[in-house]
Amino acid sequence: MPFKRYVEIGRVAMVNYGKEYGKLVVIVDVVDQNRALVDAPDMVRGQMNFKRLVLTDIKIDIPRLPKKKSLIAAMEAADVKNKWENSSWGRKLIVQKRRAALTDFDRFKVMLAKIKRAGLIRRELSKLQKESAA
Repeated sequence: MPFKRYVEIGRVAMVNYGKEYGKLVVIVDVVDQNRALVDAPDMVRGQMNFKRLVLTDIKIDIPRLPKKKSLIAAMEAADVKNKWENSSWGRKLIVQKRRAALTDFDRFKVMLAKIKRAGLIRRELSKLQKESAA
């Protein structure tokens, strides 16, 4: 099968455009072939174009058009937040946000740490090369 992620009720998606950029939302209903009704604990339920959504591997078991309270309970029961933060995609976004928040001095410290690490690696590599040559 070519696709692994389908647009379905209960599918968790990430918003990739607009004022909710980066937020995780849950598809609670499909309006038509271009739009879905999405909801999240910290936003008002509304329609969103599929072009603004990126489907994730996470799916929760909910009925069509659940109440906000039952949606929040289902998200907590499925541990959506932890699953997202432990996925490689979620970790990558966390690192991007952390790097964007660095100050000049923090970037300088990172540069020094990289130089130090490269020196250690170079020294160890040269030791191994000398041992294998001898």
